[in-house]
Parts: sequence; structure tokens; C-alpha cells
Amino acid sequence: MPDELDALARDLNEQMSAFLVALAQVAAGDEPDFALSVLMLEISQLALAGGRLAALADIAPDEDFEADAGPDADLDSLRDGLRQLLGDVDVYVDVVDPMHPEQGTAVCRISDELAVVASDLVHGLQHYANGRVVEAMWWWQFSYLATWGAALTSATRAVHSLVAHTRLDADRPVTSAGTMV
Repeated sequence: MPDELDALARDLNEQMSAFLVALAQVAAGDEPDFALSVLMLEISQLALAGGRLAALADIAPDEDFEADAGPDADLDSLRDGLRQLLGDVDVYVDVVDPMHPEQGTAVCRISDELAVVASDLVHGLQHYANGRVVEAMWWWQFSYLATWGAALTSATRAVHSLVAHTRLDADRPVTSAGTMV
């Protein structure tokens, strides 16, 4: 592996690990007044990591099959914590595919989208922790393009909308999570 790719893998490992720690802290609900601000910051930082992955030429794994990364992470408590924290504003509507508007819209949950992102990141982190750096990079790039990039983008737009409404709609009541009711 070239030194530049190895350095990028280390950076991404740290960034993705930090995202997961911050997401778990938000989901714990200990600081509801800062939840939206922290989510906005963290998902924006992770979007940068995704952009870096998308800008790379396709990474090919060392083997023709994916080595077992280990058991799937149990993210139910993370998803449930986010769902409880966000309450009614967890649900939003998103365009299925902006390049194919005829596919319409879908009802989504911020908590579900961020759990999808977390699951894909953890899978790559498991490869990285097991010393399979190329496999981790391949997984992060592939899953960014296939799933977590779209999920993160969708959640980013929803969280941005919440932040904007919270700040701009001063005449509407705000919950303890800093979101409108």
C-alpha cells in the first residue's frame, strides 16, 4: 500500500472512530440542548471523509472475497437513543434519487439513516483493527458509494433543516432537544 493511502487510512480510521463516539454521546441524550449542533458538525466532518473516498480511484481488495470482519455491531441502542432524542422531528421526507425524480420521495428517519452510516463505518473499522487496511479502505469506499454516502447526505439535509427552522422560526416552541414542535 502506498504511504499516502496508508496515511489516508489512518486519518479516516480516526475520523470515523471520532464520529461514532460523538454519535453515541448524542444518542445518550445527556446534552439535548446541543444535540443538533453536534450532529450538524459531526455529519459535516464525516461528509468530508466520504468526499475523500469518492475522489480516490477505485480501491481493489487484496482478495476476491471479503474476509469476515467479525460480528455485526448492535446499533439498536444508538438508533433508539437518537429516535427518543429527536422525537417527532426524527421523521422527514427525502427524494429517493435526485438523478431520477420520477422515483419520487420516501419517508425516512434521521435515526435510521445515521444507524446505517454507523453500521458501515464499524464494518470497515473492524477490518482496519484486524490489520486489513486495504480491505477497510475498499469497504469504506464501496459502502460510501453504495449506502452510507446517500444516508449521510439525506440525514445532513434533514438536520440542516432542523437547525435552520430552530434558529429562524423563533415564534415556534422548541423542545429540550433544541428542535421545533
